[in-house]
Amino acid sequence: METKKTSKGKKDLKEQNNRKNSSASFQGLIQVYTGEGKGKTTAALGLALRAAGHGFRTYFGQFLKGQPSGEILAVRKLSGLITIEQFGRKKFLKITEDFEEEDYKLAEDGLKKCLEAMLSGKYQIIVLDEVNVAVNLGLLKEKQVLEFLDRKPADVEVVLTGRYAPESFLQRADLVTEMVCRKHYYEKGVRARKGIEK
Repeated sequence: METKKTSKGKKDLKEQNNRKNSSASFQGLIQVYTGEGKGKTTAALGLALRAAGHGFRTYFGQFLKGQPSGEILAVRKLSGLITIEQFGRKKFLKITEDFEEEDYKLAEDGLKKCLEAMLSGKYQIIVLDEVNVAVNLGLLKEKQVLEFLDRKPADVEVVLTGRYAPESFLQRADLVTEMVCRKHYYEKGVRARKGIEK
């Protein structure tokens, strides 16, 4: 008896073929960039840039961010190798403010899109930018991110960035880098600058 391939079945087959075509010798690990110091997103972008030099594709999901930034402009010039999607409102969210239903929905939808990207077979690196903060603020549950990590294919590298990484993320990671702020020009009143912080 012949069975018809459903569109979901075709999609699964395509994802498997994409996965087979990625580098067989690439072992994907889990990295966490956390801490009070500047440079967590910048470090993840540097990794994506280095990977692009080798033809690797990176999916960069930005939680809590919806504002224009230099990295989005730069990625347009590297289209095909780095994809950035933002899962935040246009305004900057402060830790002290009450969140709206939209903020929770954006974070949930963002994690789903990151999962789809990770399982698609198209990307060697998946960055969940500021996901640690999203968990700390309660927009996502720690368990949801751990379940995301449980589904990580062996040949995909995952990077979690943001302050306040929970202990469970640190335990799961193969590499943890903590940025320590020794001195910051914000303390002198220097605002976020185009091309440096945004």
